[in-house]
Amino acid sequence: MKLGLRLFLGFFLITGLAAFFVMRVFVAEVKPGVRQAMESTLVDTANVLAVMAADDLAAGRIGTGRFAREMDTAFQREVDAHIWQIPKKRIDYRVSITDARGVVVFDSRGQDLGRDNSRWNDVYRTLRGQYGARSSPETPGDQVNTVMHVAAPIYAPGDASRRLIGVLTLSQPNRTFEPFIAASQRSILRRGGWLVGLSVLIGVLMTWWLARGIGRLNHYAQAVSAGLPVPPPKPRRDEIGDLGQALETMRRKLEGKDYVEQYVQSLTHEMKSPLAGIRGAAELLQEPLPEAERQRFARNILDQQQRLTETIDKLLALAEVEQHGWLQTRAPVAVAELLAQVAAAMAPRLQAAEVALEVQAEAGLVVQGDAFLLRQALANLLDNALAFSPRGARIVLSARSGEGLVVLRVRDAGPGVPDYALARVFERFYSLPAPASGRRGTGLGLPFVREVVRLHGGRVALCNGEEGGAVATVELPVA
Repeated sequence: MKLGLRLFLGFFLITGLAAFFVMRVFVAEVKPGVRQAMESTLVDTANVLAVMAADDLAAGRIGTGRFAREMDTAFQREVDAHIWQIPKKRIDYRVSITDARGVVVFDSRGQDLGRDNSRWNDVYRTLRGQYGARSSPETPGDQVNTVMHVAAPIYAPGDASRRLIGVLTLSQPNRTFEPFIAASQRSILRRGGWLVGLSVLIGVLMTWWLARGIGRLNHYAQAVSAGLPVPPPKPRRDEIGDLGQALETMRRKLEGKDYVEQYVQSLTHEMKSPLAGIRGAAELLQEPLPEAERQRFARNILDQQQRLTETIDKLLALAEVEQHGWLQTRAPVAVAELLAQVAAAMAPRLQAAEVALEVQAEAGLVVQGDAFLLRQALANLLDNALAFSPRGARIVLSARSGEGLVVLRVRDAGPGVPDYALARVFERFYSLPAPASGRRGTGLGLPFVREVVRLHGGRVALCNGEEGGAVATVELPVA
């Protein structure tokens, strides 16, 4: 299982469980919370009604007095209310009053007159000066619908001793506020669903953000492990960014050490032959020699010195581009202008070698990259073409567009590349003798071109042309 999926599942599991338990607690607490609020309202109302009924109960006219008439009028009223979009059409209260013995003397529904309620908890506790309340089935045997009963004491009016003369019980079926409980629960579940959905979205974004950073580090580490050139991880202001910078620093130190060792070995190997030639010529020059021989050995020393200088210069240039896994400078480069600059720089050498250069460039071609490195790469290709072209020959430097690419070609009129060498021409220090002089190059020009093209995201190839000569092809992405 991928790390990103694990992070998402872990986040979702924690968030989902937390949301589930929180919503379950809220939903479970809605019903008792509503009932407690309803009980508090019933207590207030019962005490108000108890004060209003005191005069009639004390006078013995509780069933026929003003209190009874007003209760009858109130219960006959038609209520037209919408509470939280839930309609209410009538008063759901039931009022009953018992005397000091607990016998019912008034019932708003006229059903239980004369019944002894003294053993019921609401009346029993109130008669003893305590808070009395109870819950009972709405109909005998009903286990679902219940009725809440709240009692309030009725004191004798004008009696400073607060003599208890009866108990008023206010009742309301619990089913009357069940719609409000259900509506509250639905609201909690709906908003909880939105909360879970938002949490999932945040989890996806956070997982994607973390997984992308870790994935980039993984790809970077895999590329470094495989020895592939790769740009450093993008900077981030967090621990992942710090880790990426630490990995890049470690890579540079390790590669720098290996790179130096490798180049020291390569340079030492390539310097042996020129130094041996210089030493041999110098030893012979210490002996008496004819002037012609002396001049030949002196020229040999100069030739070997020039070869060493070229090798060191090109090795340093190659090392500079190989050390970078990405371009340090990137800007639009006009291809036609680039080719004109290279042609102008090569003009003196071409004239001295009596070789013509023809530039063919489509107008409007632009690539994205480093103009200096591209000029050096094309100059190296022209150097190779010039070394293998006879006097009076023509070199063609062209540029055209094709399938989202800019294709640069350098075609010479030399003998071409032998079949056995085609697979090795881009190897470091591999070179072929020039047809005219028999001299070999440093073998670093084409590796330099390959590295520059790689930095620009392109491809380079060398093959033999159909009409003779060699053709070097460079393909670069269009800007």
